[in-house]
Amino acid sequence: MIVLIVLLALGTVLVVYFIGIYNSLVALRESVRQCWANIDVLLKQRHDELPKLVETCKQYMQYEQETLEKVMRARTAVFAASAGGNVAAVGAAEQQLRGDIGRLFAVAENYPQLKTDESFKQLQARISGLEEAIADRRELYNDQVNINNTRIDQFPDVLIARRYGFSAKPLLEFAAPEKADVDVGALFRK
Repeated sequence: MIVLIVLLALGTVLVVYFIGIYNSLVALRESVRQCWANIDVLLKQRHDELPKLVETCKQYMQYEQETLEKVMRARTAVFAASAGGNVAAVGAAEQQLRGDIGRLFAVAENYPQLKTDESFKQLQARISGLEEAIADRRELYNDQVNINNTRIDQFPDVLIARRYGFSAKPLLEFAAPEKADVDVGALFRK
């Protein structure tokens, strides 16, 4: 009788332990999804601001159409990658867009009237703020992904993770030269 009670108690402890591990893995998976959703919202907000910026710039930068077109193509690539949920593709497209935005603001230096345009200054501040927020959210996302990927490889979590389909998530990475945030404000602080 005592052996049966001990076995039942041990079984109960194991079930509770299993449930705890499973629930913590679910919470971690949802945290990664939420972090990605936060990045996606910011990407969409920036996506909506870039056409306004390009239109404002077109009024002053008649000879810089190629630069403006590159920004719009890169914007489309980020949006398409984000819609597809492909984190690696978002990273690559984001790298291109950040470079093109940086070049756009560098070229804008040659247009003093553009730099003083109130609409341009507001868009520049808005995009700069969104860039900072994206960088912050990317850091949080990557932290959660690292925790997730570590947990699903640790014993005993690995047993539950493999059994119930928990998988490693990709980091959102940019190439080394593009890791620095786009500080468009620095171009105009003089």
